[in-house]
Formats: sequence, structure tokens, C-alpha cells
Amino acid sequence: MRDFSADHRQLSINTATVRRQGDLLAIIEACARAEIPAISPWRDQVATVGLDRAVKAVRETGLKLSGYCRGGMFPADPARLVEVQDDNRRAVDEAAALGAPCLVLVVGGLPQFSRPGSAPSKDIGGARAMVEDGIGALLDHAAKAGMPLAIEPLHPMYAADRACVNTTGQALDICDRLDPGRTGRLGVALDLFHVWWDPELYAQIARCGPDRLLAYHVCDWLVPMADMLNDRGMMGDGVIDLKGIRAQVEAVGYRGFSEVEIFSERWWSLPMEEVLSTCIARHRAVV
Repeated sequence: MRDFSADHRQLSINTATVRRQGDLLAIIEACARAEIPAISPWRDQVATVGLDRAVKAVRETGLKLSGYCRGGMFPADPARLVEVQDDNRRAVDEAAALGAPCLVLVVGGLPQFSRPGSAPSKDIGGARAMVEDGIGALLDHAAKAGMPLAIEPLHPMYAADRACVNTTGQALDICDRLDPGRTGRLGVALDLFHVWWDPELYAQIARCGPDRLLAYHVCDWLVPMADMLNDRGMMGDGVIDLKGIRAQVEAVGYRGFSEVEIFSERWWSLPMEEVLSTCIARHRAVV
């Protein structure tokens, strides 16, 4: 297992971690000052400053990307499927322009939540079928752009509104059906907040292999948790076996960045430099 204790060359910051403290340009500058080598930006943050300015800032600072968040939200009324496809193609193109190694897919839940205005439904099986169809429809465009797609399974508490793919096994089943040749075009983004609890996690990590494991996100699970969305913990403050899981991830050949992604009212209330310095310290000591 790689030794993170001496430096933070393998650290990436998902820009949601400090989204309240500044816009994307300010985050890029702060990460560069802290000698953090990589980021993973969000589409709304890119849209706020403009894609061209974001691309320029990334290039000028020499930052790498560990991913781009996010495509997906596939379930929708049939009349809105063209909108869904167009939106996801734009996400692929933005990821390519920024030099991301993958586009992370938060696949969506029931149609009325994935694409507001869609007719209400309780058919989660139907939503899952729309997810698979949507990814399948996107694969050719992504392949032409040279952009791998990374399905991110989310904790089951988000099945209705954010992602009806809830385990690594579900995500890999989709990969196997749509990309049976394991071409590298389709894989998973493993976010420990969402998957740490899964009794099949280690077996599914082994099933990933290095060609399916495209991104690795870390934070911690607090007990108690004040909010199901915006109370993620800083690494070391919760109950996730961060080093144990990373040992499994690296045993299958993963050598990418360890990406810190924390949605937290507490951490958003602190100065950006303090949050980034804490991420660096915990990455070295805990992750």
C-alpha cells in the first residue's frame, strides 16, 4: 500500500468540499498555493465562471483532475429523453475540455426527482432500466471524446431522489452488460460515504480490477449524523475503516488520486485555507 504519510502527492480535492468559501477560480488558486496536485470540479461551479476560464485556470496552475462531477440523472418522461441525452453529451464535452480522466455519473432516482416536471412514479425498477438505457446511449459519444464514464453508486437513502444504483455490485452489473469486453470506457467511482457499509464491498472491489475502478472518493461517516446530505465527516472523525478499504483498493491495482469529497455545513463555515490544510493533514495521517 502506498505511503501517504510523507507528502500529499496523491491528494485531490473535490471542489464541493469548499464550494461555499469561493468560486471555482478561487478554489483552483487556493489548491495551487497549498500544492494540492488535483481537483474534481462540479459542473455548476464551471458554469458560474465559464468553461473557457475554468480550462485556462487549470492549465495555468498545472493542476490535474481526478474526475468531473457530474453527468447522469437519466430517468425522465419519454418526452424529455432528448434533453437528458443532450445534457449528458455536454457534460462529456466539458470533462474532455478540462482534461478529466472520467465523467462521474450520479445516475438519478425516480423520474420526478431526477428531472423535475416528469410525471410522479414509484417504479424504481423502471428507473433503473432508464439509467442503463441512458448510459448505453451515452457510451458512443463518450468513446469518441475519449472520456470514460464512472457510475457512482449512492447510499440507499438516496435511491428515490439521487441514485437508484446503490451498491458497487449493481454498478458493475451495468458495466458488464454494456461493456462486456472491459474496454475501459465504463467503470465505477467508489465513494466511501456511500459504500463503506456494504458486506459485499471487498468482493466487489476485487471484481472491479484496475480497469473498472476509475475514481476513489473519501470522507467519513459520523455517528450521529445531523443531516443526511450535508453532514459528511472529515476523514478520521467517523467510523469508516479508511486504511483498510484503501488497502483493498490498491491490492487490485488502483494507483489514482484519493479524492476528498465532503458536503458539510460545518466545514463550509470555516476558511478555505483551514479546510484544505486539514484535508492535507488527515490525508497523511488517516487515509
